[in-house]
Amino acid sequence: MITYGCAGCHEISGLAGPSGRVGPPLRSIGERIYIGGVATNTPENLVRWIANPKALNAKSAMPLTGISEAEARDVAAFLYAQQ
Repeated sequence: MITYGCAGCHEISGLAGPSGRVGPPLRSIGERIYIGGVATNTPENLVRWIANPKALNAKSAMPLTGISEAEARDVAAFLYAQQ
């Protein structure tokens, strides 16, 4: 998550290093109703959001990071485990 700059914009529980405040904190993501304010919170949608947020919301401030779908699945699993 540090490799792709996630911590530059988000506070991420369990990760040492920078703690951004541009995006929302990523703790308790499993308790949220929506991802990015536009997609129902499901593992599939979280992976889609991480891999390509513009596909779900073209006006999103979240940048494309170049993360692969496989890596996005790992990140989503990590985030859901942080509850």
